[in-house]
Amino acid sequence: MSQIESKQPKIYFCGSIRAGRGDVDLYNKIIQKIDSCGAEVLTEFVGWSASKMADQNKHRGLQNDKDIHDQDVHLLQQADAIVAEVTQPSLGVGYELGRAQAMGKKILCLYRPQPEKQLSAMIRGAEDGDKFVVKDYAVNEIDDIITDFVSSQK
Repeated sequence: MSQIESKQPKIYFCGSIRAGRGDVDLYNKIIQKIDSCGAEVLTEFVGWSASKMADQNKHRGLQNDKDIHDQDVHLLQQADAIVAEVTQPSLGVGYELGRAQAMGKKILCLYRPQPEKQLSAMIRGAEDGDKFVVKDYAVNEIDDIITDFVSSQK
């Protein structure tokens, strides 16, 4: 019996960077889970501390906002799919999601419902149940959600 080798999907992970880093530990957990499911995470730096990210940006020659933008758009183009944690509102994440949707990428948005806060209608309203999926979740559900999503990309 011949074995068909699964392609290792490339996942672009989005999370708030400049709009707030309160969820950085959660981002790191999600990134590690994506990796453990056999996908390549193109943006593991989203789960890094601010100081590590600044050091790595300098090391990679990313000297200004244009450099960062161009690198991130290039990574978006390489990605097979997008996973975005959208609980912390972020203009950058919204921009990345719009670009990814225009590129026809498969998108999973993860949102932790909170009292007196609602997810942007521009995100929730984009859901089509296929290419653009929004999932409300609790942190203890993340492993199963990521496992299912990455498996569907192979």
